[in-house]
Amino acid sequence: MIFEHEIPSGSKLYFGQSAKIKREIEFVSAEMLENLGFEEIVTPLFSYHQHESFDDKKPLVRLNDEQNHEVTLRADSTADVVRIVTKRLGRSTESKKWFYVQPTVTFPTQEQYQIGAEVIDGSFEEIVRTTIMLLGEIGAEPVMQVANIRIPHLLNEKYGVSLEVLKAMHVEQILQSDLPWIDQLVRLNSVEDLEDLNAFPDDIRAELEKIKAATQKVEYANMVISPLFYAKMRYYDSLTFRMFEGNSLLAMGGTYTIDGVEAAGFALYTDECILSKMKNKA
Repeated sequence: MIFEHEIPSGSKLYFGQSAKIKREIEFVSAEMLENLGFEEIVTPLFSYHQHESFDDKKPLVRLNDEQNHEVTLRADSTADVVRIVTKRLGRSTESKKWFYVQPTVTFPTQEQYQIGAEVIDGSFEEIVRTTIMLLGEIGAEPVMQVANIRIPHLLNEKYGVSLEVLKAMHVEQILQSDLPWIDQLVRLNSVEDLEDLNAFPDDIRAELEKIKAATQKVEYANMVISPLFYAKMRYYDSLTFRMFEGNSLLAMGGTYTIDGVEAAGFALYTDECILSKMKNKA
């Protein structure tokens, strides 16, 4: 029996202090992003192309339009923002910097509010600095984890390491690979570990050098390196970052390519940011 006051598991309810903090975070973030030259966009809740962004289609909530074409509820904002800006708005706007404040919905009844931004032809350093500024406004100083999605792909394509093993981060199985430098790659953790990369083959070293260059351009004290991290979104193809406070993921972003368009973007996870601010206030 479902009572009248019950809400589905994974749905969000904000009231009192949490509702006030949510509004404050969204207002301050929107104001800051506008001051940085971003324009706001709100994309439709329904989308035709969400499946192209996900390796696993299970999270998508599927429906049908009036022509019986399959549509899904918005499970990711990045791809729709880039496609709408470059293909639908086209010449009607010259802006390359966009932000949104809206939720995503995944199967079965999971809601996730996000504050995100996308920059066409943007740089990794720009979006990382912007994320740090936004999190600083709510008093959060999370750990930043920097990775390069190209490294797991190279390990799979050229060195025989299963992508499924990398996705699941089965370190023991990764270490069983017959590669003389794999142990050193697995143990890379700090910015200082990137000083000497001569042990690695040229292709892996080139991608590690990109991480090294990015960490030198971004001033942030609490930074770690995760060269084996694999993002679940298909469009990420190079540098990525995640921001953690304890076990909570506050933000994620990186550089990517969608339909030939190179861009950079990030998303703050509003619910985790609310909890962080409430904790910092306590």
